[in-house]
Amino acid sequence: MSQSTHVLFCMGNPLLDISVNADTTLLKKYDLKANDSILAEEKHKPLYEELINNYTPAYVAGGATQNTARGAQYLLPPNSVIYFGCVGSDQYADQMRKAAGKEGLTVDYLVDNEHPTGTCAVVITDLNRSLVANLSAAEQYKDSKHLDLPGKWKIVENAKYYYIGGFFLTVSPSAILKVARHAAENNKPFMMNLSAPFLCQAPPFKKVMSDVLPYWDIIFGNESEAEAFAVSENWKTTDLKEIALKIAQLPKVNTKRPRVVIITHGAQPTVVAYQETGKVVEIPTCPIADKDIVDTNGAGDSFVGGFLSQYITGKSIEESVKVGHWLANHTIRLDGPTYPEEKLTYPGSS
Repeated sequence: MSQSTHVLFCMGNPLLDISVNADTTLLKKYDLKANDSILAEEKHKPLYEELINNYTPAYVAGGATQNTARGAQYLLPPNSVIYFGCVGSDQYADQMRKAAGKEGLTVDYLVDNEHPTGTCAVVITDLNRSLVANLSAAEQYKDSKHLDLPGKWKIVENAKYYYIGGFFLTVSPSAILKVARHAAENNKPFMMNLSAPFLCQAPPFKKVMSDVLPYWDIIFGNESEAEAFAVSENWKTTDLKEIALKIAQLPKVNTKRPRVVIITHGAQPTVVAYQETGKVVEIPTCPIADKDIVDTNGAGDSFVGGFLSQYITGKSIEESVKVGHWLANHTIRLDGPTYPEEKLTYPGSS
């Protein structure tokens, strides 16, 4: 396949995950919550060195959207998915390229020579994970240096489906809006992720999310992100089905493509709300014994990757959700947001 045949276009913040198992003492030391995603502040800077020096970290080519892109590509023919983001000119970026290539994912990174490749501290406590992202080069993405170039924009035009992580709202809202407008004008699905509670609550990010929201055809999130969104909208409810339906019914640019909202809830059923019918369904997850769970970091990313791998081939929303559950079920049996070395095939797929 030539590069012009990439069906799914993804864009986000490529980060090298530094993942450790720890106890709540480490969380308290850096004022972290057990199950959360935040951007690093000055007080978190020593955390990265501490993880490397005092623990035995696992390194994974990550960043939520890149994890999802790898997951989708894992279940698709080679060169089906392409990923844009910004990295430094260093060994971490080289490691990420190799990891992505091993799984068949095409990466097209903007290289920033002034900043190192971004990293994400991943602190695992029991079945929870606390993520602290130091974006560094990832937040240096500039449309004018990459997305706007004729050859790069041609990649966007040739794609049929678009997925961008919510974290990218902190980096390049203008790039997101360019892709979103192209998708809406050409009636192609534009998909995003709520990604973290702070994105819909912190004033600067809430504003840019509001600008992009009308373009959402499919929006993903987990229970804490959905509840945070409800608080930001003053909806006064914690009922996930009600929240999902309210999000689905918010104003939309491309009215030819009714919105679908998909909210995961750990081991509990995933909630799917349809704007067109007002219908809300719950889809059970795949059962797994606690003893088989190794690491839940990346489960949500894997879920979306599994979903996208089916949705872009024409499968229904509910069938795509089931494959998302299946892939996430395999990911949480492994260290970090990784996929089994042996290529798996979803049971019943052709």
